[in-house]
Amino acid sequence: MHTSWNIGDQAPEIKAKAWFSERNKIEEFDLSKYSGKWVILTFYPGDFTFVCATDIEAFMSSYDEFKKNGAEIVAISTDSVFSHKAWSDSSPRVKQSKIPLIEDFNKKISAEYGFLNHETGAARRGTVIVDPDGKVQYLSIHNDALGKDVDHVFTSFMGLKYVRETKTEEGHVCAIPANWKIGKKALDIDVVNDIGKL
Repeated sequence: MHTSWNIGDQAPEIKAKAWFSERNKIEEFDLSKYSGKWVILTFYPGDFTFVCATDIEAFMSSYDEFKKNGAEIVAISTDSVFSHKAWSDSSPRVKQSKIPLIEDFNKKISAEYGFLNHETGAARRGTVIVDPDGKVQYLSIHNDALGKDVDHVFTSFMGLKYVRETKTEEGHVCAIPANWKIGKKALDIDVVNDIGKL
């Protein structure tokens, strides 16, 4: 179990049952099969809650853009896969979702990722971005009452993708400045000559 995370750590494996609303099926999910892709893990406290349903809806509104840019989205809570199915069947926001809902009934995944709320036994609300090498590049955990800003998550993903794919000269670093927007240039920093200039 992780007590703290470092960016660049290998993401713990995830092997669990998942509910796929789109296919109306329970299937096995294995994170290792997503090797070579970006993966957005969206953790949420529980099924049958209003804010959690809005998270799923918000990610679905950008689903095609994530997919087009090489990212898969996966949702995780400490509910059973049968709860996920019932929630999907009853919630108009979740029913049309293409995002698999991962079962974490034994709380192992939430604990290993540092998302388990030991007071409630539920997962905390937050997001993890895993790169194509299976390494954690983004981690956010916040108040359960605060729904996710999916535009921010998408911009962060695209910024990380930009940095990964940008080749720099020796002694230079590619970095994303604050308030960066997709389509804008990043910073090309000369780590010696640019000290004190930015």
